[in-house]
This record gives sequence, structure tokens and C-alpha cells, in this order.
Amino acid sequence: MSQRFSFNPFALSLSKGAARTVVACALAMATPALAQSIAITGATLALGDGSEPIQNGTVVITAGKVVAAGAGIAVPAGVKTIDAAGKWVTPGIVSGFSRVGLAEVPGVKETNDIRAARSPFSAAIDVAPAINPLANPIAISRTAGITRAVVAPATANGIFAGQGAVIDLGADMTPITRARAFQYVEMGEEGKDDAGGSRAATILTFRMMLREAQEFAKAPASYDGRSRDALLNRVDAEALVPVVTGAMPLMVHAESARDILTVLSLRQDFPALKLILAGATEGWMVAPQIAAAKVPVITAGLEDLPSSFEKLAATQSNVGRMVKAGISVSMGMLTGDDALQLRAATQQAGNMVALNRVPGATGLSWGQALRTITSAPAEAMGLGDRIGSLKAGKAGDVVIWDGDPLEMTSAPVAVWIDGVAQPLENRQTKLRDRYATPGEGDLPKAYEW
Repeated sequence: MSQRFSFNPFALSLSKGAARTVVACALAMATPALAQSIAITGATLALGDGSEPIQNGTVVITAGKVVAAGAGIAVPAGVKTIDAAGKWVTPGIVSGFSRVGLAEVPGVKETNDIRAARSPFSAAIDVAPAINPLANPIAISRTAGITRAVVAPATANGIFAGQGAVIDLGADMTPITRARAFQYVEMGEEGKDDAGGSRAATILTFRMMLREAQEFAKAPASYDGRSRDALLNRVDAEALVPVVTGAMPLMVHAESARDILTVLSLRQDFPALKLILAGATEGWMVAPQIAAAKVPVITAGLEDLPSSFEKLAATQSNVGRMVKAGISVSMGMLTGDDALQLRAATQQAGNMVALNRVPGATGLSWGQALRTITSAPAEAMGLGDRIGSLKAGKAGDVVIWDGDPLEMTSAPVAVWIDGVAQPLENRQTKLRDRYATPGEGDLPKAYEW
């Protein structure tokens, strides 16, 4: 993977000393840090599996993995102990949907790799090589306790956007947890536009593309991909073979109830499809059908207004109602700022808890809410055995918080990814510290008399 620096033309210019600091930090990231053996004791401990918090809990991490977590856990001899009395400990937060690392400044095309507007390829596009671990939004998200993220491409010239990835947000140059983790397709209003202007065209285009992928799988050598009738070139057809065989999950963005039902019906013709629903603002309306199909959902916890025609039935009770119906629900950034504001995850989950106090609303328990931003997205990506909770054998992604992590006034005081302690500073915190109590020479020349 190429190593490159991102440039923000709107940021304050760096002094020579600050520039040297940036370079030094980049060089430090290129050197792998060592995982620590630690025991965090005395905390209010949340495992991230849907269970409620445990008082006076302990987590033991060795060789980058969780060894044990719970109450009454013995600390092995010789392991560094951290007293977290009065604090909360959780698994690292997993963003169920984002485009972090693909854009430093989304409005500046030179820093934006979210979509390939002029590419001849679609399904074959793999976002993994484009992830920039030095992008400032990654550091900002890590500071907020986000340790892993699902990263999806966006469509440009067709309904298929390409292959998304799961990444870690560690301060190093190897961010990829799983490349080609899923294929992303648009099947709602945006998919309608990508397919020529109607939902009927979207469904027909989708079916024909998957049939071409099946043809490629049967006879790769004879597949042309250049005829006037072909919808897929050879590279894109080959990329869709794992989708039609069920080897690669298909993440389908659909918001309205009717679009969701249409997506579920696709299994009649393509029974091997391993579906993941993204969006599903009106999912509560067809929750029994989603649950019966055993399709996980990644949605936005803050979607409560009819911001488009496909979201007319939006309600914050959507998540609670789907979970109550037996659906595995994750939350992610599906309402904008998907490359920047992953730190809203804890607010999303906290809102689900607060809904329990609203008459007539359907919310989640505290443990259920945390699960939507930890183990649920990990399981949706097929990584539930590796990340997302503090069960023994999982990756040592751990966050210590100064208070209840689902309260907006709380913040991380320590973060580990794969057992490696992470820095809790970024460009924003450095600017804050620089100008909170500026010394002589710290202010730009425009402020000098």
C-alpha cells in the first residue's frame, strides 16, 4: 500500500517545527508498535455482547488478545495493572458504515477517493489500497474511541460501487483488517438514478449483471464483456462471482419498505446471496420479513425525519423495533459526514437508551445499544470471532472512558488496538492546545502588532 500525506488547504499553515513534527509522527507510524500485556481492574465493564455492565470488572490482554474479562478475574503475575476505578471499560467502537480514510476533505477532489466518477470499472473497484491511515479523520475517530470501521465506496456510473473493507484505526501504516469484505450496491433512489431513472430498470440491471457474473463463473475463457449487450466488462464480472456464489457478502443500500422487500425477494433467483441491508430507515415496517430472512441491518440511529421520499416513515424507534423483532442491527454513518464524523456512534447508541424514557417510543437497553456499535457490526462483516467484544480470544481493542461512554460528556482516556496503546491526539487537539494558552510566537503573523 502506498504511503502518502494528506493535505488540508483549509487548515492553518504549519511552521517548520510543526512540519518536522508531522514527518516524525509519520515515520513513527511506519514502525510497528508492540502489543502490551496489561490488566485493567476496578472498572465498570461492558463486554459489548449485549449484556449489561459489570461492576468492579477486570480485562486481561496478552499478545494483542483478550485473555479474560469479567468480575473476579485473577490478574496473572508480572502483568502491568491499570487501576480503572471510577471509570468505564468497553471494547473498541466499531463503525458499521463509513467512508473514513477515503477522504481528508470531501469537498476537495485531490483528497477524495470515495467514488470513481470517470472509471470504466465498478464492481471490481477495491477501496483497500486507497485507505489513507494518515488522514486526520482517522486520528479524530480514534481519539473518540473508534477502533474499527466498515468502509464502503460510493457509486458513480452504475449501481455497483465496488468492494468495501474493514479497517482498524491504529496509528500505523497497516490499516486493513479485511480487504474485499463485501460488495456494495445501490437499490433505492440513488440506484434508480444510476440505473437510468426507474426502480424497474434498477432491478433489471441488477439481475442481468448477476446473470453475467454467473456466465463468467461457468466459462471465464469464453466471456467477452465487450459486446454491445454486455453490461459488465471481464474485470467487473469476475469481481461479482464471489457475490453470486455467496462467498462475499452483498451490502445493499435500500431505505424504503418497498425497496427492502424487493431486495429480499432477489434470493428467489439468486439463493446464494449473502445479504446485508444498509440504510433501512423504514425497516421497522417490514421487520418480520427481514428477521425471517435472517438479514443483518446497518442503519442510522439519528434518522427521525422524512428527509426524502424513501424515508417518509422515518422514526428513531426504527432500531428498537427491528431489534425487538429479532434483527441483528448495527449503526453507522448513513446520514452524511460518513468520512468525518464516526465519533457520533456513541451518541447514536445513547439516543437508543434515552428513547426508553419517551412515551410510545421503542428504545434499547444499555447493553443492547452498545452491541449495535461493537459486536453487531463485527458479526455482520463475518468478523464476530475476531473483533467487537471483550470475550476471550478477541482482538485487544479496548477503551477506558472517564464516564458512561453513551453519555455525550464522556470521553476516552486510553485506547488500545490489538493490544497496542494508541495516541489520543490529532490535529484538532493540537490546535486547541496551541491556541488555548498561546505563547509568544504561537500566533500567526496577522495577529502580531
